[in-house]
Amino acid sequence: MKAVWPLIVCFSLAGIAVLSAGPGAAQTPHTHQHSFSGAEKWAHIFDDPKRDERQKPHQVIEALALKPNAVIADIGSGTGYFAVRVANMVPKGRVYGVDTEPDMVRYLGERAKREKRGNVTAIAGSPDDPRLPEKVDLILMVDVFHHIEDRARYFRKLRAALKPGGRIAIIDFRMDSPDGPPKAARIAPERVIAELKGAGFAVSKDHGFLPDQYFLVFQVAS
Repeated sequence: MKAVWPLIVCFSLAGIAVLSAGPGAAQTPHTHQHSFSGAEKWAHIFDDPKRDERQKPHQVIEALALKPNAVIADIGSGTGYFAVRVANMVPKGRVYGVDTEPDMVRYLGERAKREKRGNVTAIAGSPDDPRLPEKVDLILMVDVFHHIEDRARYFRKLRAALKPGGRIAIIDFRMDSPDGPPKAARIAPERVIAELKGAGFAVSKDHGFLPDQYFLVFQVAS
């Protein structure tokens, strides 16, 4: 995505991709300071099978307990690392892969056609709006939270994009992880919880099985 630091903060992202690159690399971040064009090149990093060892995508998806007809938004979908896997679990549903980088949107759209994944739709989002065409059951954000600029406003908008009972799942690098963006760019889970609370959400699940990332699931607070 054409990254928004502040939508996926005011650091230079020029070096983040290098520091993050590898099996544990993030989805595409939203930032204006760094472009993630050249999707074919990034696919070798984002979709590296070695990433599975630490990202544990199948365990993540199982933990989300998705219904076969669920509608999912993968915000910061990049080349589709999670989007295509989630699509396998919702054969009667739909997955919207949202990215702000045009080349990533193009790549995911072509990948969905190439792999005959008719329930995957690539969406060109903007830094302040995912531009979802319908309300969704789940919003998945992997290594994206720390890139969002005006998070209070953004998450209020996401709240309106959820169906009743809908959830937001946030996965991002822990402060002590040896991989990921510079520590100055990371956001502790306690702050994530506090910010989401301010946007009207409450934690419903806190999964601890990822070695380098926290995995928090939120629902609209009652």
